[in-house]
Amino acid sequence: MAKIKHQNDLGRDPIGPLLLRLALPTVCAQVVNLLYNIVDRIYIGQIPGEGKLALTGMGVTFPVITLIAAFAALIGMGGAPRASIALGAGDHERAERTLGTCTAALWGLAAVLTVVFLIVQEPLLKMFGASGDTLPYAMQYLNIYVLGTIFVMTALGLNGFITAQGNSSVAMKTVLIGAVLNVALDPVFIFVFGMGVRGAAIATVISQAVSALWVVRFLGGQKSTLRLKRHYLRLDAALLLPAVALGASPFVMQATESLLTVTFNVSLRKYGGDLAVGAMTILTSVMQIMQLPLLGLAQGAQPILGYNLGAKQPKRMKQCVFYMIASAFVFSGFVWLCAMLIPEQIARLFNQDPELIRMTGWALRIYMAVGFTAAFQWGFQQSFVALGEAKISLFLALLRKIILLIPLILILPHLLPDPLFAVFCAEPVADFLAAATTTVLFLIRFRQITRSIERENGGAPIPDTSGS
Repeated sequence: MAKIKHQNDLGRDPIGPLLLRLALPTVCAQVVNLLYNIVDRIYIGQIPGEGKLALTGMGVTFPVITLIAAFAALIGMGGAPRASIALGAGDHERAERTLGTCTAALWGLAAVLTVVFLIVQEPLLKMFGASGDTLPYAMQYLNIYVLGTIFVMTALGLNGFITAQGNSSVAMKTVLIGAVLNVALDPVFIFVFGMGVRGAAIATVISQAVSALWVVRFLGGQKSTLRLKRHYLRLDAALLLPAVALGASPFVMQATESLLTVTFNVSLRKYGGDLAVGAMTILTSVMQIMQLPLLGLAQGAQPILGYNLGAKQPKRMKQCVFYMIASAFVFSGFVWLCAMLIPEQIARLFNQDPELIRMTGWALRIYMAVGFTAAFQWGFQQSFVALGEAKISLFLALLRKIILLIPLILILPHLLPDPLFAVFCAEPVADFLAAATTTVLFLIRFRQITRSIERENGGAPIPDTSGS
């Protein structure tokens, strides 16, 4: 454990500064990760003469892209907290074996997904809401993007194991390297080489490949506390199944995003046509501006929570949750305020079409009406993952999208006089109900966990020598 202490001592460093050191790089990594998604959309939306249709077509590919990321989360975001808990308990070998078996699972899944999506992409895109006008653009992008599935899953799935050992600054570089390349290559391939949507996909695949190589090189090198070793690169059910069980929650949260996108696109196309689907592409981008940094903040807190759960330090766990939620609320409140005050200015970042800007500005205020509640929904739900609470985190992942949001999208248009307004209104209703439920469940369960640890420690927490 000497190396962890040299970097960040998860068990003794003061919680406030420790969370800042761990969360700042992961938040920055998620902000930079936005560039993978948003920069492509901004550039594509500016293609002369066809930007509006191309942007809408790219929006139809989101379910497939999200599914690939979801499978990476199933393995990586389930395995990394298990590794953190093992490190906190002093079982370094188990942590490294978890890394090895998760790597093997990621690479095997990537090969299967590549073949499947190449075979069924056209009927999938039609099912996801592509029209005759937007399908060609969607296929141009997805044909190339899918070929980089192994790079996407390696970069996303293994980067959490770098954060898990308290080295979030290196994890940030993984995303930073790829995103900077993406920003630089996008205009070259799209405009200079005249490749349009295909150019955006090529730039993204190249960038993700470089990120993947960086992750593998670091985890296989001497600077990593958790080493990626060849003899651990095999599927070990005893390690993989608990990781998958814990990863089921982030997997469902991302995979259901695909189903959610399909439901939104089909309903919006029915009530508002391609223009409404194009607006939804921009709304999704703005929501990611809020959600991805919140995810980064939660990922920065996860090693602290997981480690101190293993080390039986309830006081440090409570401090970590408090600092994390307070920071998340400030950030989500700021993004919500921007969406309420300057929605049309935000829409202009993606496209200059006056009709699309008006539609997006109107819809954004509805869609993000209670956006500030994302701090509680994401912060507490991801904390359940860090604590190894697989069943509760899975239920909460299903609650917002499957139990609440998708039914509301389908039902509200039949209850309200303006069906297009009703589709967008489903989002804030589901957000409020999900955030309230998540908050109540977390406060109850977290109190039970910390009190149980205190009883195991003899009625009181282990003395905190951190000075925090």
